[in-house]
Amino acid sequence: MNPKIILEKGLVYIFLITSIFACTTDDILPSFELTTSNTDLSEDSGTVTLTATLNSSASQQIVIPLSISGTATQSSDYSVSASEITINKGNKSGSVIFTGLQDENVEGVETLVINIGNVQNVLLLSSTEITISVLDDDSDSDSDGVLDANDECPNEAGAIQNNGCPWLGFLINEVLYDPEGDLTGDANGDGARDANEDEFIEFFNSGPELDLSGYKIFDATALASGTPRHEFPSGTIVPSNGVIVVFGGGTPTGTFGGAIIQTASDGLLNMSNSDDFMTIEDASGNVVLTFDVEALSNNPNESYTRNPDLTGEFEQHSGIAEANGTLFSPGTKLDGSSF
Repeated sequence: MNPKIILEKGLVYIFLITSIFACTTDDILPSFELTTSNTDLSEDSGTVTLTATLNSSASQQIVIPLSISGTATQSSDYSVSASEITINKGNKSGSVIFTGLQDENVEGVETLVINIGNVQNVLLLSSTEITISVLDDDSDSDSDGVLDANDECPNEAGAIQNNGCPWLGFLINEVLYDPEGDLTGDANGDGARDANEDEFIEFFNSGPELDLSGYKIFDATALASGTPRHEFPSGTIVPSNGVIVVFGGGTPTGTFGGAIIQTASDGLLNMSNSDDFMTIEDASGNVVLTFDVEALSNNPNESYTRNPDLTGEFEQHSGIAEANGTLFSPGTKLDGSSF
């Protein structure tokens, strides 16, 4: 064989072997994301923690410089613990802390816009920008009588008693009319699945304290006969931003997020899986709420709930990311936390 050909083939083999061993996972740079503990920073010594988290442990120290802009002024409106985030070797994250600084100037809501500078030894998959609102406790941007630093809805006028957010009124947040056929349909938590007893309606009172004494719940059949499926007993008081759940029956067992729990006084709510209409009347017979089952009557084997809670449209429970696959959440938010 021609020695030149042998030499050329040998070089090719060496190149391939070198390439294979050079492309190891050690050569893949880690990527990271930025997160904040909050997006609002009160000037009255409030704090926000900005954290950079890697998708794997750092093989060497990584320094992430920060570029800060916006309408807020450093050393006047806020301070920051460092101008860069350091992730030490062997760790997966590092943080800096922004602290609000008190003053007596009326400034309204100001902003901090945080971008990252030139980062070595890290793969940036996309542009990263974090915006933080600096809330001035000397101003009231929406003129609702609640200073921005204490206002949970600083750009929307609301009620002082509701931390500056508007009242939503008395509403239905979740309905289960078709429990799953096995034990996973045991919504009332009494250890047994029952098609009628595990039905429920979850109400939320986004308003001042509400006396439900004498309020009535009807399905279509009950409304026609004038006999309610449930009449709220005397002394049923739902506090501001409180929850009450009415089950069809059984012995509800559990905390249910601290909600008030009742069972239907008629022994069942009798919500049909199709073509039914629920009506809630006050003690004077005025209709205050309705729920049309027909529009959602697809035998879902799970509840329908507002997404997001309280303000959204009704959707099937398990398909919402925050629900983590659960079929219902009587008395709590989608993710199981208390209201």
